Amino acid sequence: MTCAACAGRVKRALLAVPGVSGAEVNPASGQAEVTGTAAADALAAAVTKAGYHVPEAVIDLSIGGMTCASCVGRVERALARVPGVLEVSVNLATERAHLRVVAGTEQAALAAAVTSAGYRLLGADAATIEDPGARRESRDLLLAGLLTAPFLVGMLGMAVGRDWMPGAWWQLALATPVTFGLGARFWRAGWAALRDGSGNMDQLVALGTGAAWALSFYLLLRHGAEHAVHGLYFEAAAVVVFFILLGKWLEARAKRATGAAIRALLDLAPRMARRIEDGQEVELPAAALTVGDLVAVRPGERIPADGTVREGRAGVDESALTGESRPVEKEAGSTVATGTVALDGRLVIEVRAVGGETVLARVAALVAAAQASRAPVQKLVDRVSGIFVPVVLGIAAVTLMGWLLAGADMEAAVITAVSVLVIACPCALGLATPAAIMAGTGAAARAGILVRDVEAIERAREITFVAFDKTGTLTEGRPRLAALHAAPGVTDALRLAAALQAGSEHPLARAVLAASGPATPAAAFRALPGRGVEGEVDGRHVALGSPRLLAERGAEAGPLADAARTEAAQGRSLAWLIEGDRALALLAFEDTEKPGAAAAIAGLRAMGVRAAMLSGDIPEAAEAAAQRLGLDEVVAGVLPEGKAARVAEWQQQGHHVAMVGDGVNDAPALAQADLGIAMGTGTDVAIAAAGITLLRGEPALVPAALDIARRTRARIRHNLIWAFGYNVVGLPLAAFGMLSPVVAGAAMAASSVSVLAGALLLARWRPQEDVR
Repeated sequence: MTCAACAGRVKRALLAVPGVSGAEVNPASGQAEVTGTAAADALAAAVTKAGYHVPEAVIDLSIGGMTCASCVGRVERALARVPGVLEVSVNLATERAHLRVVAGTEQAALAAAVTSAGYRLLGADAATIEDPGARRESRDLLLAGLLTAPFLVGMLGMAVGRDWMPGAWWQLALATPVTFGLGARFWRAGWAALRDGSGNMDQLVALGTGAAWALSFYLLLRHGAEHAVHGLYFEAAAVVVFFILLGKWLEARAKRATGAAIRALLDLAPRMARRIEDGQEVELPAAALTVGDLVAVRPGERIPADGTVREGRAGVDESALTGESRPVEKEAGSTVATGTVALDGRLVIEVRAVGGETVLARVAALVAAAQASRAPVQKLVDRVSGIFVPVVLGIAAVTLMGWLLAGADMEAAVITAVSVLVIACPCALGLATPAAIMAGTGAAARAGILVRDVEAIERAREITFVAFDKTGTLTEGRPRLAALHAAPGVTDALRLAAALQAGSEHPLARAVLAASGPATPAAAFRALPGRGVEGEVDGRHVALGSPRLLAERGAEAGPLADAARTEAAQGRSLAWLIEGDRALALLAFEDTEKPGAAAAIAGLRAMGVRAAMLSGDIPEAAEAAAQRLGLDEVVAGVLPEGKAARVAEWQQQGHHVAMVGDGVNDAPALAQADLGIAMGTGTDVAIAAAGITLLRGEPALVPAALDIARRTRARIRHNLIWAFGYNVVGLPLAAFGMLSPVVAGAAMAASSVSVLAGALLLARWRPQEDVR
């Protein structure tokens, strides 16, 4: 907003939103005060439609106390009601809430909303904040185990025909602190959900254990200690609480294991660094480094910031960041990343990026975002969980009445209803999808595969066709000038070509400059996208580019035609030096295929996926490379928009296409494809357009990426089948009296642990073990 007229326009837009009863806009402060019932996202949309924008911020909160999928819904609803919240997504497995809010939204209001819903706000940085309740969980479990041990011994005695059960009053003394002390969390959370008008797992546990304890207490008072000892169910109430606490403790350990990928990445960054000041090394916190600082790294130390090597030479271990097991040699001019290790030499590094701008921080952020994203199937699960608890309460009531009408006494009817309540916990449903996503994306990250979000996993699972760029993707991307053929009378071809390429970072330009040495840049330089470059050298207007550029300029190969055919037959890439309509020289480049390229193609074929090459190179060079790699289909001589158009053609033929590339010219095709896979060694533009990024430029990671995506999707499906199947089988068994409350409690705890155990199996995935 720039004036009062702007303020009036915004005010009219806000007043037009249904539910707004008043609005005041202040152009000086850039704020609007709105009264009414309209949602924040509707107000923001109205402002945007009026031609302005609402500044936004992203907040991640760590939340404690969530136990099941119903809790996720309650926290989301509580946070969504806070003024300024535009979008909220809560993940049970990571115990994090991801919010998109209007800039300036008070975190105090968010904390109050979480607290009022019955949960704990642990902080705004879940990666570094440890839940103080974790130690309490261990303490409570130990205490519950000690108090329930006599019951467990007594139950063992019953199984072998011995009477080892404690006396009635001892049962009361042992069960009461477990049920109402250690189990108080279930009562508190259940009551908070009831006040909120919703249901959750805690209500089922509280009602089930409370009913078992109340029935036992009634029988004890009515029949006395001597006659009631064998008809009491104190052990059911206490042991159920113990098993649930045990399940939660195991669950928490498993969740920490599935989330280990992010913690491992963040732990790579060293806390201290050695900055060079006036020729001396001064130790200081790594967080204090700024761009431009010179930092010394000794052998065996981790590199504290992204930068460029200015002095020294060393092998650098990048395995923790990229999955590359072999040390990478670094020397003056090489780039290095935070968290990698200098193995055998001292390096002096000029800092280029710190904090959240480092490769390490960006990788951790991508992994965190992927783990926090929600699969489409999870939305259905959340809706089911929202009505699950009321349905179970209804089933328990019908069970109680059914047994009474069938002639059973109140004792048997209540215990059967208690079994229904205890076994029906929806914890496994809430954990099924996010646990698999955490494990799969974490395992992929350890292998150097970054998955942007769950949608990328869904799309990767359906891929039937993979299109590879050639240079820098299937080949090393470090071509050398193999031959230069000058036209008769031309003696300065290499100097002219070098002047056109001076200052360029293109691989072919580097090859020319490597052969010629330093050169003075051409004047009036201009890039010709997809074709080459042109400029003025010593007053002469010359161009250097592909055979397409030669045709565009109306130039003839002339005496160089035979050399062009010979070089092309050897699979070399060709570039023409042109002046006017005359070809001054032919430059032939050769690039070697990456070691794992042929194996990657074979791996895709073994998975039932077709592979093709898309290249701007001449057909002869592209086809020669494709033949060596075992590719059946080649599309050569295409411009960037031509690559995208060819991807669209394959899609129209019914294929689900993945595009693999590393350059700016690949970005349109990456965006057009069903799944873009970018080489992390490439450009930021290519990476931004991709759903999956490979931190190492190895083609073998392409089939590995599809493999982990398929396995992750399969694990989600298996987890959901287990979680739903558990309730489908368990509820009828409990309702017909075939499961005691104790067995039901143990089974309920086992369901969540089983889902997480399955996810941990996925976390052990390694590409070298699964993709050959």
